Amino acid sequence: MFTTSAQLNVTLICGPTDMRKAIDGLCNIVAYDLKKEPCSDHIFVFCGRARDKVKILQWASNGFWLHYKRLEKGHFQWPGIDDEQLSIQISPRQLNWFLIP
Repeated sequence: MFTTSAQLNVTLICGPTDMRKAIDGLCNIVAYDLKKEPCSDHIFVFCGRARDKVKILQWASNGFWLHYKRLEKGHFQWPGIDDEQLSIQISPRQLNWFLIP
């Protein structure tokens, strides 16, 4: 199970992401679209078009973790994409709210 700490920096990517992407594809989104460093102390949270799947990209000192959750019923409440805002910073507590449908 994925757990969060209060010191964790969470970046939520707005709008849908292609859930076929693995670590390298998600790192490209972070680096080129968001202009952020994937190998940082942030975790990056992505949601699929149907809003029933979430991937969390996390750097750990010597490599990446890719956490994945798929709902059997329902969907995640997820912010839409905005021309000016591709991502938002949220707290670990807010992340827990997003992950509970």
